Amino acid sequence: MAKIRKQDALDYHSQGKPGKIEVIPTKPYASQRDLSLAYSPGVAEPCLRIAESKEDVYKYTSKGNLVAVISNGTAVLGLGDIGPEASKPVMEGKGLLFKIFADIDVFDIEVDASDPEKFIETVKAIAPTFGGINLEDIKAPEAFEIETRLKEELDIPIMHDDQHGTAIISSAALLNALELAHKKIEKVKIVVSGAGASALSCARLYHALGAKLENIFMYDSKGLIHAGRDNLDDNKRQFAKHKKDVSFEDAFKKADVFLGLSRGGIVSKEMIKKMAKDPIVFALANPEPEIAYKEATSVRKDIIMATGRSDHPNQVNNVLGFPFIFRGALDVRATKINEEMKLAAVKAISNLAKETIPEEVIEAYGEKNISFGREQFIPKPLDPRLIYYVAPAVAKAAMDSGVAKSPIEDWEAYEMELKNRLGLDNKLIRNITEKAQRSPKRVVFAEADNIKILKAAQTSWEEGVAQPILLGRRDKIEGLIEEYMIEIPDVEIIDPKSDEERERRLAFGQAFFENRNRKGVTEFEAIQVMRERNHFGAMMVEMGDADAMITGLTRNYRELVRTAIQTVGIQKDMNKVAGMYILTTKRGPLFLADTTVNLNPSAEDIAEITSNVARTIRKFKVTPRIALLSYSNFGSSIGEDATKMAKAVEILHEEEPNLIVDGEVQADFALNNSLMQEKFSFSTLANKNVNTLIFPNLSSGNISYKLLQEITEGEAIGPVLVGLRKSIHILQMGSSVREIINMVKIAAVDAQNK
Repeated sequence: MAKIRKQDALDYHSQGKPGKIEVIPTKPYASQRDLSLAYSPGVAEPCLRIAESKEDVYKYTSKGNLVAVISNGTAVLGLGDIGPEASKPVMEGKGLLFKIFADIDVFDIEVDASDPEKFIETVKAIAPTFGGINLEDIKAPEAFEIETRLKEELDIPIMHDDQHGTAIISSAALLNALELAHKKIEKVKIVVSGAGASALSCARLYHALGAKLENIFMYDSKGLIHAGRDNLDDNKRQFAKHKKDVSFEDAFKKADVFLGLSRGGIVSKEMIKKMAKDPIVFALANPEPEIAYKEATSVRKDIIMATGRSDHPNQVNNVLGFPFIFRGALDVRATKINEEMKLAAVKAISNLAKETIPEEVIEAYGEKNISFGREQFIPKPLDPRLIYYVAPAVAKAAMDSGVAKSPIEDWEAYEMELKNRLGLDNKLIRNITEKAQRSPKRVVFAEADNIKILKAAQTSWEEGVAQPILLGRRDKIEGLIEEYMIEIPDVEIIDPKSDEERERRLAFGQAFFENRNRKGVTEFEAIQVMRERNHFGAMMVEMGDADAMITGLTRNYRELVRTAIQTVGIQKDMNKVAGMYILTTKRGPLFLADTTVNLNPSAEDIAEITSNVARTIRKFKVTPRIALLSYSNFGSSIGEDATKMAKAVEILHEEEPNLIVDGEVQADFALNNSLMQEKFSFSTLANKNVNTLIFPNLSSGNISYKLLQEITEGEAIGPVLVGLRKSIHILQMGSSVREIINMVKIAAVDAQNK
C-alpha cells in the first residue's frame, strides 16, 4: 500500500477548492430567460405539477439520481466517535465514489444527533429531497435500530453500507471460495472474529445463503457468543447457538472458514494450521489484517484467502457493491433495498468473477492472464463490467419482489445506458497506474535539484510506479531532501559532472559519437556533452542503465526533443516524432496530436503521425476513433490546410482501411455525434464518439490543447512523445507535481511496452 503522509492528505483536501465534491448546474443559465425558467416565474409550473402528483418530482427534479450520504460521526472508519464535523471528509469521499463509479449525485449530510430517535426524525424530515439514503459510520447497536426504523417508515432505498456492503462482497467471495474448495455452505464450520454491525450483517447473509447458525462461531471482545452469556443484545443473541464457551484458538480446529472483522494480528500461523483442508480465510481488518497474507500463505499452500487490502489478491472492497446496488435501486425507483436485492447483488458479483477477464483489466493489473481461481475469486474494483452486471441484477430483483415503482422494459437499452453513463474509457489513468505498479521501472529524473521533481519522485516511489534515479549536484539534492523531508530510501543520486562518473561519461560519449560521427559531432564534443544532465540521462536509457527519463520542467522543449532523438533515435519504420496530449473528460479520454513537435507537417507526415498515435492509443487498450481537423467539412472550403488533411485521410483509408478515421472536419462536428449524423451521415465517424483529434499544424494543436487544459475539469497528461525508440518524455514548463507524476506513469508503461 502506498504510504500516505499526513501533510499530503491535508493538502489533497484543502488545496484549490476545499473538499472533494461540488454542485454543478445541469441546465443553461446564460440569459435572463434561462434564469426565469430556472427560478421565478418558470419554476412554478413544475411545482404545481408535483403538487398535483408527488411522483412527478422524479420527472422534474434531480431526486431520482440523488443519494444522501448521512452520518452522525459516531463510528468513523477506525477513528471512533469523532463527531459529525470530523466525519465530513469521509462522507464527501463516499460521495465521490458514488459519482465516479455509478454516476450518482450525492449530498453529504452530517447530523449532530447521537440519540437514535433524534437522528431518525432528522433523516425522515429531509428524506423528500432524496431518491435514496446511504447511512454511514454509525456505531452499533444504534445502527441496527436506525436502519430498521427508517426502512419501515420511508419509501425510498436505504442501506447502512458499513453493515451490508462488506456482507454482500464477502458473501460473493464466500460462494466462489466454497466452489473452489468443493465444499457446501450448509456443512462448513465458520469462525467469525468481531460482532459489530459489519460482522453481524455478514453472518446473517451467510445464513441466508445456507450456512447453519449452529456452525457459526462468533466472537466479540468478551469471547464466544453462546447461550450461557447474559450480556447479549438481540442482534448477538441470534448467534448464541452453542451451549458452552469455546476458546478462540480451539474454534479453529477443523474450521472451514474464518471471517475477520476485528483487529490486526490476533490470528497465528498455528491457528491457520488447525483449519480443515482448503481453508477459506477472509482477514478483513484494515490496515492490518487479523493475519498477514504472507504469514497465512506460508503455512497453508491450500489456503483460499482474501483481505481488505489492494496489495494482495482478492480484495473485499465495498466499492464493488454500493454504487451499483443504489444505481439499480434508483433506476426502478425501488421503495427499499430488501434481502432479494442484496442476494441478487451477491450472485451477480460472484458470477462476474468467473467470467473471462477483459484485456484492459488484465493490462491494468500488469498480468499476463487473470482467470477464476484461488487468486481471483472476487472481481477487480477497476472491472468496467460491474455497473452493467450488478445494477441490472438489483433492478430485476426489485421488480420481482414487488418494490419497483418504475420497472425496466428494455434491458438491452438499459445496459447500453449504464455503459454510456460514465464513458467507460474514463478509467484510463487508473488503469495506467495499476499497470505501472505491476512492473515499476527505473526512471531518471534529470532535474532533481527542483523541489517539484523531488516531490514527484517521492510520490512515484511511494505509489510503486517507479524506482527514481536523481540527476544533479549531490549537495543541492541532498539539501532539498533534508529541507523538505523527502523520503526515498536508497535512492540513487548521480552528478554527471562529478569525478565518480568520469568513466561512464567516457563510455556514454564514445557510444554517442559512434551514432553521430557522420552528423557533425566530434568525439571530444560527444564526451563533453555528457556532462549535461539531459544527454547523460538519455544515454542511461539508451545504454540500459535506466528504463525511462523525465525532463523538461525548466528547459526548452524543442532542444530536449532534439536531444532525445539524437540519443535514442526514432522507432524503426518511422520518420516522425509527435507530441500527444491526453485530457480526461466526461466523455472519456481525449487524445490530441500533434501539439508540441511538428510545425507544419505535410499530408504524408499527418498520415504517419495519425498512424503512430493510433498505435500508441491501442497500447492503452483504447480503440482510437480519429478526426483530422480543419476549418473545412469534407471539401466545404478551399485552402492549404483543408487540402492537406483531406489528402492525409485518403492515404490512411488506403493504407489502413480498418482504422476509424475521417476528415477533414471541423472540431464541433467531430465531437458532436448528432450533428455529424445529421449533416454527414456518410462519414466513417458518424455515431462513433470521436476520441482522437489530429491538428493540421503546431499552432492550432498547441493553442487548442492549452485552451482545453485550462477550461476542462479533467486531468491532463502530456505531452506524450510518440515515435521514440525508448521511453523519454518531456514535461511542459511549469508542470504541477501531479502532472509530473502522471507523466512518470506514462513513461513507466511506455518502457514496459518497449
